[in-house]
Parts: sequence; structure tokens; C-alpha cells
Amino acid sequence: MTNSDDRLFAMLIYLVSFFFPILGPLIIWLLKRDESEFVDYHGKEYLNFFLSFTIYSIISGILVLILIGFVLLFVIGILAFIFTIIALIKAYQGERYRIPLVIRMIK
Repeated sequence: MTNSDDRLFAMLIYLVSFFFPILGPLIIWLLKRDESEFVDYHGKEYLNFFLSFTIYSIISGILVLILIGFVLLFVIGILAFIFTIIALIKAYQGERYRIPLVIRMIK
């Protein structure tokens, strides 16, 4: 069971990512990962999410030359926004949400 502080910091990882995509969540995760397994889980999940969607965006950027990349970039942007909102809500509810399409690089 997670307490309200853990849920709040886990939610803040996703909320701050809208304004500071890498630095904000990284700072929260580094400060709280030793104190809370729940915040540690969501910090790793967000960093895996960020790295995965960065890779997808780079590949889509290259595919712009074939014109399919424009559609893929749009879809990736929409999915990233939606998955971040869902993860934010699930973290605040105290759930361990696994974001779809994420490559698990940090375990």
C-alpha cells in the first residue's frame, strides 16, 4: 500500500514532464527513489517511456523522407500525450501502470 506522499510524487513525475520533459522527472526520481519503491517504479517507467518515444520519434523523423513519417510523428505525439495523462492518473490512484509500447531499458 502506498501513502499519499508517494502517490503525489509519482504523479508529479508525469505532471512535471509536460513542462520539463527530462530534467523535472529525473530530479524527482533521483531524490525520492531510495525513500519509496512506488516512486522508483514510476520514475523508471517514465524514463523508459521517454527513451522509447524518443527513439520512435527519431525513426519517424527519418521516415518523413518517405512521407509516412508525418503521420507517424502525429500519432506518436498524440499517444505520448494520452499515455502520460493515463499514467499520471494511475500513479495518483496508487496503481503501478505499465505504459504500452515502452521498451524496458531501465529495470
